Amino acid sequence: MKTNLSSQIKLDRISKRYYEPDGEIELAALTREEKLYTRIFETTADGDGYIARKVVETINRTVAEKGRCVLALGAGLSTHSVYASVIELYRKGVVNFENVTVFNISEFFPVETGGPSTLARLHAIFLDKVDIRPENIHSIDATVTKEDMFEACKDYEREIDKAGGIDLTICEVGPSGSIAFNEPGSAPTSLCRLVLLSSETRHQVANDYKCETVPSTAITLGIRNILDSRRIICMAWGETRASIIKKAVEETPNVNVPASYLQLHPHARLVIDLSAAEQLTRISRPWKVTSCEWTDKLTRRAIVWLSHEIDKPILKLTDKDYNDHGLGELLALYGSAYNVNIKIFNDLQHTITGWPGGKPNADDTYRPERANPYPKRVIVFSPHPDDDVISMGGTLKRLVDQKHDVHVAYETSGNIAVGDEDVMRYVMLMDQIAADFGFDTPSFMEKSKGINEFIASKKAGDVDTPDIRFLKTKIREGEARTACNYIGVKPENVHFLRLPFYETGTIKKGDLTRRDVDIVKELILSVKPHQIFVAGDLADPHGTHRVCTDAVLAVIDEVKDEEWMKDCRIWMYRGAWAEWEIDHIEMAVPISPEELRFKRNSILKHQSQMENAPFLGDDDRLFWQRAEERNRATALLYEGLGLASYEAIEAFVEYHPIRE
Repeated sequence: MKTNLSSQIKLDRISKRYYEPDGEIELAALTREEKLYTRIFETTADGDGYIARKVVETINRTVAEKGRCVLALGAGLSTHSVYASVIELYRKGVVNFENVTVFNISEFFPVETGGPSTLARLHAIFLDKVDIRPENIHSIDATVTKEDMFEACKDYEREIDKAGGIDLTICEVGPSGSIAFNEPGSAPTSLCRLVLLSSETRHQVANDYKCETVPSTAITLGIRNILDSRRIICMAWGETRASIIKKAVEETPNVNVPASYLQLHPHARLVIDLSAAEQLTRISRPWKVTSCEWTDKLTRRAIVWLSHEIDKPILKLTDKDYNDHGLGELLALYGSAYNVNIKIFNDLQHTITGWPGGKPNADDTYRPERANPYPKRVIVFSPHPDDDVISMGGTLKRLVDQKHDVHVAYETSGNIAVGDEDVMRYVMLMDQIAADFGFDTPSFMEKSKGINEFIASKKAGDVDTPDIRFLKTKIREGEARTACNYIGVKPENVHFLRLPFYETGTIKKGDLTRRDVDIVKELILSVKPHQIFVAGDLADPHGTHRVCTDAVLAVIDEVKDEEWMKDCRIWMYRGAWAEWEIDHIEMAVPISPEELRFKRNSILKHQSQMENAPFLGDDDRLFWQRAEERNRATALLYEGLGLASYEAIEAFVEYHPIRE
């Protein structure tokens, strides 16, 4: 069973020469925009192996030269697979740690029983699995009082100096560009100190450590301490790091992106995968730094970029525009601006369809979806009980109105996102009508009393009782049924899968297991759909979207060779957390003003998620506002390129099962 296929989704086939050029001359050209030495690997596993080899080389060389090697180690999630690769090399006898000294790069303050600890994590994932001497492991003293903190930090710096300084620092780039716990605003002269953790960092820590409560402060080596290391290897994996990596690598060092100060170190290396590199110039705009291998998608990206750069619709672009912006190669390839303009204009025009299930009895040569079979069996997988309407409510309505057999499958209960006030509203209603409707039994009254007492005394971090979780689940299911009924989905086609990985009652979720995948598989095999819609929006800060998508993709991988699957297309949607870039869009469904209002009303059926939804992330807009603004923005992008003007557009990208 493959449980991480979402991490292998590639919207572009990047030519290897952009990230692994043959010679130094080509590398120099490609990296002319980059101010930090950056190695890009196709996969995280390739990057892990590279870093592990560099760590081992540094240890062996430094021990041979000086008799010892001093490492400063981070414990971020990205480092775990690197340490696993180092452990493999240790077990093969390639390296030993008898003469290695380790300094913990940061620690939470205070460290509480059952709470997160970077030192405890380092022991668990690395230090306890190699032959390092206990006396050679050093960490910042997290038991000191705040009054003694300054001197304790100075003592830690003196320990580092006494050991001979740091030979190699290993750390990751945080989502906001932090290194260690040096958040935005940290100066390049900052030293070891107590810092306040941002809400974004605390969210990440809660996910990484799978814990309920995270300290608001931590002790960290400062940027100056890190830059004093003889060598630095920093890493970042995945598309969620792409925008901050571009800033760290290509912009001038500044306090808003602490990782950008790595540019000031002569022996700092940044190691990233293709997903994290996707916004670097040599990957996203290679025509600015080298000659290109012009695929259809790269050509579309270049023309869309040029159109936005000079604020002209595609069909008005001239030969001069191409030459002035480094796209003369396309003129040589197509003969003229007109030829390339009309090709890309038509490509984009052909993504637009008002028939997301395919238009019956129509020529589908240039349509994103095939005409037959009609009607189609469709499954829309929704990670939470509102992602369907938030991300593709207009398309869902079209599919129903166009007489397709539409199933909606809610993968999780979403109960963790229901506030206690919503529960009490229903409990108080039931209390008031219990006698009138004849369910004022001793059993009900006891349950009601228990719920009232628990919520009245509930503290942060307390896990809801099974009765409360049940009510929260039913609240979300009721809202989802109401929305589906409003759209016109048949009641028997609404499925609540309640995947087990989610049902912990806490923010901390379990891992995807065979049980989860089998539940999804049973539904897919019972319907044998012609279309599957699945969340491609993997930036959900709590990771539920990714796990749910992995469950569906795992099933698709297992059934991809069955005969019925040859006639099934998989479409990925976004909406709650991000939107597809226009050069990736393969199906664009226009939404009229009336349909957009209908979509808003569908979202508003999920009343528990309106004012008090606890997991909105750093975007303080409500989900219906995000959806409308993103859909309108996509329509404006199409309009700006000279295509038809619509009120809004929902966008989709086709997923092709991975074949080895």
